[in-house]
This record gives sequence, structure tokens and C-alpha cells, in this order.
Amino acid sequence: MCLHHHMMYLVTVVLLCICVFHQVWLLPVLEAVKVSPLIEKVSDHKDFKKLLRTRTNVLVLYTKTATSGDSHLKLLSDVAQTVKGQGTIAWVNCGDSEGRKLCKKVKVDPSSKRGGAELLHYKDGTFHTEYNRPATFKSMVAFLKDPSGPPLWEENPEAKDVVHIETEKVSSDLNKLSLHCSLKTSRTLMLTYSYRCGVCKRMQPVFQQAATETKGKYVLAGMNVHPAEFDGLKQEYNVKGYPTFCYFEKGKFLHHYENYGATAKDIADWMKNPQPPQPKTPEVPWSETDSPVFHLTDESFDSFLEEHPAALVMFYVCCKVVIFFSQSPGVLAAVDSTVHKAVGDRFKISGFPTLKYFEKGEEKYTLPQLRSQDKIIEFMHNPQAPPPPEQSWEDKPSSVSHLGSEDFREALKKKKHALVMFYAPWCPHCKNSVPHFTTAAELFKEDRKIVYAAVDCTKGQNHELCKQEGVEGYPTFNYYNYGKFVEKYNGDRGEAGFTGFMRSLRGRDQEKVVKRKEEL
Repeated sequence: MCLHHHMMYLVTVVLLCICVFHQVWLLPVLEAVKVSPLIEKVSDHKDFKKLLRTRTNVLVLYTKTATSGDSHLKLLSDVAQTVKGQGTIAWVNCGDSEGRKLCKKVKVDPSSKRGGAELLHYKDGTFHTEYNRPATFKSMVAFLKDPSGPPLWEENPEAKDVVHIETEKVSSDLNKLSLHCSLKTSRTLMLTYSYRCGVCKRMQPVFQQAATETKGKYVLAGMNVHPAEFDGLKQEYNVKGYPTFCYFEKGKFLHHYENYGATAKDIADWMKNPQPPQPKTPEVPWSETDSPVFHLTDESFDSFLEEHPAALVMFYVCCKVVIFFSQSPGVLAAVDSTVHKAVGDRFKISGFPTLKYFEKGEEKYTLPQLRSQDKIIEFMHNPQAPPPPEQSWEDKPSSVSHLGSEDFREALKKKKHALVMFYAPWCPHCKNSVPHFTTAAELFKEDRKIVYAAVDCTKGQNHELCKQEGVEGYPTFNYYNYGKFVEKYNGDRGEAGFTGFMRSLRGRDQEKVVKRKEEL
């Protein structure tokens, strides 16, 4: 090969190498700057203030340069798609001239942070917190869906040996896991829980310790089954409350483990020989137990009162009260209203238990304040008129719409956005939420598309309604769109939480209106 051709060959090779190098090098750069359209790029301070004014749940990524947030932007693009309509993600590049001014005004300097990027969260128009949870898809989604909520269990480093299940394919996932890990047995104990369950939180450290101590022998798994999407799973594994321990072999559910006061050692020992729970001895009905309480029926009620001039009668459905008392001028009686309904209807019994005092066969007092053995004994020794009843929430004037089984569906069909509080009057958490919920309702009372509604689950037929709406504890908050259930509200139970939730919905409505106008 002549020198000329040899030189041309080398030049060609070098140029090809340079081209290939540039293709390889430029490709990630081009991909890096491709940002999801769902991530709002902000550089002007006025636009930034407007964003915080119109959106109630905003996570902002501040970067030192256009490329220092590449790893975050890829992840945030996926997160933005999942939380669309529930939260907003924005990006501020503090490296360009406009962005630098904005970052200076809001006093943010991502150059001081590792990687040249910082994530800050804004709630209801003001700074809320720095995002310092793991930079993972699941953690970020959970945070934006409930910014004030607790961290995910798997974010706890001490839970590293617990296998965290996320999909409905529990059986196949557990079976594959035991095969993949080459475990000596295929035994798995799964703790099903809800993030807001206090007992679950107390149980988790024990379960974590047991997972570490039995690592390599058995699988100890955890799964948050509270979301509605897992209702079918709960039914399949007979999960009726939280926490529930479900035991599997080769991915097949067999039975429950019912020691909810267990230590880590108890769990480890049980896994060596996992036996099903012993059949429970059927509970003897209260009416068949030996007690000083007379149990009445629809047929015996009137004749009993004729024979006993002073009687305190409890109407009940699931309550059992054992009372020991010294001699008193009256007697105690009870009516099981699930069996003997006629007498309950006659005296308009709408909540349980209800205590009524009778003299000479005539009803004299209804006594809601008698809720303990001592109070009952005290009253029977000296029957007195009860204090004036505290005005119920329903009877107090407010902008909350109080609904029942008879008007629930029709009322919600007329409202675009309805936040409904299902409650029991005696529930302490409900009482704490009432003033905040009422204030939020007052703020939106002029908006005809919005309603804050409440249902007393202890009243009349409302118990069945609450059951149909998935109420498992009090209070429960459900969001409905034109009468259709959308999701459970698990946010802050203060005024800011209730109002912020509705503002977010109305903000989205406004955005849609603006978008339609722009399209026209």
C-alpha cells in the first residue's frame, strides 16, 4: 500500500472512531435533556409563585446545571406519570441566567448538595419539607400521594431482611422467591398491614428481628393491603383487620398465625412447626350465662315491667356487660335487638347500646351517660334525670351535609367533588376531626360543585351503608366524583389537609378549563 493510500486509510479510521465516539458520547447527553412534558420547567419567579398558588402539592427539583439532575429527571418523569392529577413535579435549572435569579430569590443553592441537585416540597403554597427519603420510584410516589404520611416500611434499613410484596401475584412471587433463594423449606409468613395501623407499627420491629434471625431458613414478608386494589386479595386470605399474619407453603396460603403479642423468638419457634390456630370455643350467648341481668324478649317485655316497678333496660346488638352490684331498689334487664326487634322499634332505638329506665311500666329516662359498671350502680341506687344531652354534630348548624342511607346516593350524584366523613359519635378521633372538617366545609360552602358530607354509622340503617362503602374503622374519609367512589382520603386530618385536598381538585378543574379554551 502506498504512503498516500496508507495515510488516507488512517485518517478514515480516525474519523470513523471520532464519529463513533461522538455518537456514543452524545447519545446519553441527548437522552439526558429529554424531560417528560409532565415535569414543569420553571425559570421565572412570577411563574414559580403562580405554580405554588395554583397547585397544592409540588415537588421541585433544583439543579446546579442543565445536566446535574439527569438521574433525578429520568426517575421523576416516571413518578410524574403515576401521580398525575395528585401532585406536580417542577424543575428549576439554577445554572442558566433566569434560573439563577429564581434560585437566589428562593434561597436555594443546589451546588452545595451532593450531585448538584436538591428536592424541596411545597404544600398549599408554602415550603413544606426537604425530600430526604430514598430516591426510588415507590418512595417518591408514596410521598407525593401523602406528603405528611409515614415513610414506607421498606425504607427502614432494619427491615432489609423482610421481603416487601407489591403486587397481587403473591403466591407465585413467594414460590419463585423460595426456589431462587434455595431455602431449606418453602415456608413463608406474610404480615399484611396498613400504614396507618398503630398495632402494625408496633409489630413491625418484632417481625424485622424475626426476619433477620430466620434469614436463609424461611421467608418473612410484608404487604400493605390497605389500598382498594387489594380487596380481592384480602378476601382470598381472609384478612378482616390489621395486622394479619398469613402463612404459606410453596406459595400456597394455608392458614393464619394468631399470636399478635409474639416476640421475635416466638415467631422463629413457630416457623419450625407452623400449626393452624386451634378452633375457638363458641361463645356462650350473654342470655345463657349466669348473671344478675334479666334477658327479655318481645313477648316477655311488658309483663316483666309490670312485675318490676323500677328497671334499667339495655338494648344491645353486640355488647356484653357483666355487672355485679349490691342490693338496689331496681333490676337490670337486657334485650338483644338483633333477635327481638319489635320492642326496639317501639321505643325508637336507633343506636346501640341504648339504656332506658322504666318506672311502673312507663319509660322515664334515656341514659346515654351510663357507660361503666360504677355509673350504672350509682344510678340504680339513686335514679336521677340525666343531664341535658350534648347537642349532636348533626343538630349543630354548619355547612356539612349530614347524609343517611335514604339520601346518600342521590345527594352525591349532584356534586362533582364530595369528601365524606364516616364516623361514630363516641369516637375520640372523630371528635378531633369534626371542627377541622366543619371549617373546611364553611370555606367551600359557596361552591355548588363541592360538598363536605358526614354519615353517622351508628344511626339506623347507616351501619349497612358504611359497610358497603368499605368503612372498617372511624373516622374513614372517602372521596366521590358525581356519586362514584374514587379513593380513600388518607391525608392530614386538620383544616389545612381537608381544604388543601379540595383546592387541589378545583385547581385541576381550572387547568382543564384553560386548556380547553386554548384548544379552541
